[in-house]
Amino acid sequence: MKLCRFQPLEFDLDAVGRPAHPEPLSGVIEGAAVREIVGEMFSAWRPSERSWPLERVRLLPPVSPSKIVCVGKNYKEHAAEFDGEVPKEPVIFLKPPSAIIGPGEPIVLTPLSKRVDYEGELALVVGRPCRNLGEREDPRPFLLGYMCLNDVTARDLQRADGQWTRGKSFDTFCPMGPLVETQLDLSRTTVETFVNGERKQLARATDMAFSPDFIVRWLSRVMTLLPGDVIATGTPAGVGPLKAGDVVEVAVNGVGTLHNPVVADSA
Repeated sequence: MKLCRFQPLEFDLDAVGRPAHPEPLSGVIEGAAVREIVGEMFSAWRPSERSWPLERVRLLPPVSPSKIVCVGKNYKEHAAEFDGEVPKEPVIFLKPPSAIIGPGEPIVLTPLSKRVDYEGELALVVGRPCRNLGEREDPRPFLLGYMCLNDVTARDLQRADGQWTRGKSFDTFCPMGPLVETQLDLSRTTVETFVNGERKQLARATDMAFSPDFIVRWLSRVMTLLPGDVIATGTPAGVGPLKAGDVVEVAVNGVGTLHNPVVADSA
């Protein structure tokens, strides 16, 4: 099942001529249409009678997380391209929710950095409060599903600071979406990144040093994971710089493709 948040491009008007549904709506994608759902995406909901063709809606970031937890160096080849090794335990960092943008929204290059990189990733979306899972406990009942994420990074600032917060946190540096797929066979899942149609990254989810199941269990013993929280599982080898005018796409088979243009900071 493919869940999303969206806005119709054409609003119905109420009795006094105001948009009848200016707030984001939640929906389920059915073929080439999106059907509005009534209720919370993370609890009980039902499909409504209203639906729109996909070309008549704007897809938004699928969730509004309290936190975005990212795993670094989770692919051996990516760790090697930065002269490192896969750590013995996951290395984690946070991105702020203010960095989130949705599909089609522009990544804005900060003038504070001379090198901004793409990092395509598979992301997990938490569906239920999750804390202190056991070593063998199945974490999948605590997940809503899976989506694409681009961990955009000011690489020069990351290196200069010796830690990752500033380089990962600029506004627009966390594109996510285009939807949440609730069922995914991770044994067959690949993560790809394209820049201007040229493939730059490709890896299988099974190539991760720490599996998604392990990551969720491990994180749950560090912090309480809340519905809507996002876990980025790490990027494959092949990261590289972006420039104004580029279009970057992160594709996860079985989920979809997240595309975002890249623009210079007009300020």
